[in-house]
Amino acid sequence: MPMPLVECIPNFSEARRPEVVESILQSIRSVPGVRVLDHHSDLDHNRTVITFVGDPASVEEAAFQSIAKAATLIDLDKHTGEHPRIGATDVVPFVPLNNMTTQECVEMARRLGQRVGSKLNIPVYLYEEAATRPERQNLENIRKGQYEALKVEMGVNPARDPDFGPKSIGPAGATVIGARQPLIAFNVYLTTDDVTIAQKIAKAIRFSSGGMRYIKSIGLLVDGRAQVSMNMTNYRQSPIARVVELVRREAARYGVAIHHTELVGLTPQEALIDAAVWYLQLDQFEPAQILEQRLFEVQPAQPEGQTANAEPGFLDQLASASPTPGGGSASAHTAAAAAALVAMVARLTIGKKKYVDVEAQMWPLIDQADALRADFIHAVEEDSAAFDAFMASVKLPKDTPEQLAAREAAMESANLQAIKVPLSVAGKCITVLELAQKVSGLGNLNAISDGGTAAALAGAALTGASLNVQVNCQSLHDQQAAATFLAELHTLENKAAELQAAIKKIIADRKGINLV
Repeated sequence: MPMPLVECIPNFSEARRPEVVESILQSIRSVPGVRVLDHHSDLDHNRTVITFVGDPASVEEAAFQSIAKAATLIDLDKHTGEHPRIGATDVVPFVPLNNMTTQECVEMARRLGQRVGSKLNIPVYLYEEAATRPERQNLENIRKGQYEALKVEMGVNPARDPDFGPKSIGPAGATVIGARQPLIAFNVYLTTDDVTIAQKIAKAIRFSSGGMRYIKSIGLLVDGRAQVSMNMTNYRQSPIARVVELVRREAARYGVAIHHTELVGLTPQEALIDAAVWYLQLDQFEPAQILEQRLFEVQPAQPEGQTANAEPGFLDQLASASPTPGGGSASAHTAAAAAALVAMVARLTIGKKKYVDVEAQMWPLIDQADALRADFIHAVEEDSAAFDAFMASVKLPKDTPEQLAAREAAMESANLQAIKVPLSVAGKCITVLELAQKVSGLGNLNAISDGGTAAALAGAALTGASLNVQVNCQSLHDQQAAATFLAELHTLENKAAELQAAIKKIIADRKGINLV
């Protein structure tokens, strides 16, 4: 399967200082796994748009670094420009490309927003698909009055409070982060310097004032010409050619024409092909008639997946004659699967009209489940490392009293770690069970069996971890510590039994069935 690929197109409130733009670009390029595809600076707008792509984790990190860099270099109290703005980093959209979903981009936006708010102390609003309120889906609503209005209203008017970060605004302003489908930023320059004509045309074509669906537009004066600046949020439903012709007709009403047009940043190839087909009236056109398309299709495919020399997967290692990974690692791995299922049920609940009332409760569950899954995956390695350390201590020399004492101390320390790792896994399994109880009770009914499976796996993982704790406690010299561990384990096992029984009842009640 191809590597997941996501696009990020942050807009920065700076274009007139090239050194600042270059510093921001460098902050993005410094993150491995990210490739900058394009950057466009408009002096009149005093705005730079950067387009970069990469794997989700790398893109998310690059976005954070660019926001942090812009916050140190751009002062909104001194900024002027034609384009509306509320922040040094004004807007940061994530766009799903290969093997990515809009939902995954929404989660990226939420994680980044929380991090920017807490680490950089910058107010963050979520918009488009990531919006937490219907009125915040449209960027224009968030940017109403721009930076100057937010300075006055934030912290006073609850409607202007951010989703993350402080309820006060500094010279870096606020940042809007979200997820959306591919957007085309497109400008039309007119054969006039009368900006009121551009403003009238913009009003006529934009959806919010009765124009074309998926078109957002404003009229500006740029480079001495009236400009209709547009964002096209769905080029398939409102194609470029149709928009241009509407602008042309509206302009003719005022005795002016189109001087030239301009793309800001990148555009999908499909949008330009559609425009060419429309203007040339190629009714029988097929994409396969494009030479480059055919060349791309006949290029040899890159090998995917593991090579013959690739390291075997976890289950292959588990089945080998090696003592590690063993039962403790397998328990942690099983617990990770349980946490993953909890997150899946929550994700299947978000975005469904039937469950809109519980959507806000699902997001924290996803965050917790994903964090637990990462902890369990780390515990897989920790458990193997603890066993390897114990085996290494057994092989230490013991010919002298000093060597024997050192050997026993090393064995005790390694054995202690071999107890603490599975005990920690067992404790976190209780948290997974609590999350499974919540998603089973509130989540998508169609996925309720997945919530039950998560509970069953968490219970099995706890049982496996428990066995490792009990066996290793027998070898511990400090029997008082061993007794404490076993008592804690007994409490966890009782709690797990209660939670599993409660989850089973929830499933039976919600589905109206008898579970054996």
